[in-house]
Amino acid sequence: MLTPNFRLALCLALSTAHLAFAETTTTIDPTYNRGTWEGWGTSLAWWARAFGSRDDLADIFFTLKTTSLNGQSLPGLGFTIARYNAGASSWNSINGTKMSVSPQMMASRHVEGYWLDWASSDPASSSWDWTVDSAQRNMLWKARDRGATTFELFSNSPMWWMCNNHNPAGSDDGGSDNLQSWNRQQHAVYMATIAKYAADNWGLKFRSVNPFNEPSANWWNGKTGTQEGCHFAISTQAAVIGYLRSELNSRGLSGTMISASDESYYDEAVTTFNGLGSTALGQVSRINVHGYQYGSGRRDGLYSLTSNAGKKLWQSEYGEDDATGQRLASNLLLDMRWLRPTAWVYWQVLDGGGWGIIEADNDAKTIGKANQKYFVLAQFARHIRPGMRILDGGSDNTVAAYDTTAKKLVIVAVNWGDAQYLNFELGKFKTAGANGAAVKRWTTQIGESSGSASRYVANAADTKISGTKFWSWFEKNMVQTFEVDDVVL
Repeated sequence: MLTPNFRLALCLALSTAHLAFAETTTTIDPTYNRGTWEGWGTSLAWWARAFGSRDDLADIFFTLKTTSLNGQSLPGLGFTIARYNAGASSWNSINGTKMSVSPQMMASRHVEGYWLDWASSDPASSSWDWTVDSAQRNMLWKARDRGATTFELFSNSPMWWMCNNHNPAGSDDGGSDNLQSWNRQQHAVYMATIAKYAADNWGLKFRSVNPFNEPSANWWNGKTGTQEGCHFAISTQAAVIGYLRSELNSRGLSGTMISASDESYYDEAVTTFNGLGSTALGQVSRINVHGYQYGSGRRDGLYSLTSNAGKKLWQSEYGEDDATGQRLASNLLLDMRWLRPTAWVYWQVLDGGGWGIIEADNDAKTIGKANQKYFVLAQFARHIRPGMRILDGGSDNTVAAYDTTAKKLVIVAVNWGDAQYLNFELGKFKTAGANGAAVKRWTTQIGESSGSASRYVANAADTKISGTKFWSWFEKNMVQTFEVDDVVL
């Protein structure tokens, strides 16, 4: 039996022989423009609330340089998007009334809000405290200082005193609006005031503001909730969006986009989109959706709606508890193939139980090691960079991107089946590298043990262009990234 290394050598020596061993062929189509990539990112709460002072973490997530963490050498992920959570909690008393706290609320998930009471909307008054939430704000600045360019302000819940039951974890039944009807505009005032204050005092501008987080969900229950959250009927969302547009405009922030609605599921996002009405929808510049429907849901349906309406589309939150990276790779490929977002954001990069890409306890403030999901994500995030044009990868297991300035083609592919060669056809490009030119590649074995020393391996010159093709050996459950130079569309 031929070993993989011998087969590879034979394929390189005999230009006609590779066809016998390349079991799957994927044709990259440069004529199909799937949009300009805006970036990869993370939401800062709650991990930044716990670890916002850590420069090493800022380097790991917001640069491409290699950083040591707990004995691991981690290649930076180069995130350029940071989502900042406007808190909903405070511990002050208002005329004898205090915030109601769910008995299951985790302390790390109570994020302090800036607006303490309804006495004044003037941000310079004593009704506002701009010193709270310093750790999350510090990480926001660290991200900016390391090159992050895109910032979004979002809300999990209105301030507790705007809520019907004064509980920022949700309504008493989980499925009814918890924002008091007379505070719909106040919630918009809160978000717009933070955006304005950040522009004037924090040295950064939020590109977008989203006043909701999973608003159609029925699990925001003040009696059992573990985090801040709030249900909004679609009609309520429409009203708040209108108020928010007015409040942003009145503060000179007409260029700040409104994004909505960060629904949990693709199908929910379609329902909300269809129900907002033309006025509210006309005030929304970008549709945000979360990836918690995983392998289900009509991603293509949501893409069609947003594309036909001329809206941008982000996968603004994704997370699960599979530390191997298999589910992340599977769902990310589904997103890139069918949802076609122009940005992709991981929820909590530090968390426990496999939810983080680095194991951590945000309450105990302890940090473990990066799991395999970290290195799987690195294959995508380190190579598909902002400004690249997303192409048709030609198959469900392949993503392709093109750097117009550098004339570089990036391909990320996963092999889910038995070990085989994957063959990449570049014949639709005007030119695709010189015959015999080296193709840089990086390899990660999905599900590899945490103690492995070869979790993100660069192989500089063992893959070469042969005519209009190149190929590489993939083990089962392997992801590889390829960079091809001197490519012309």
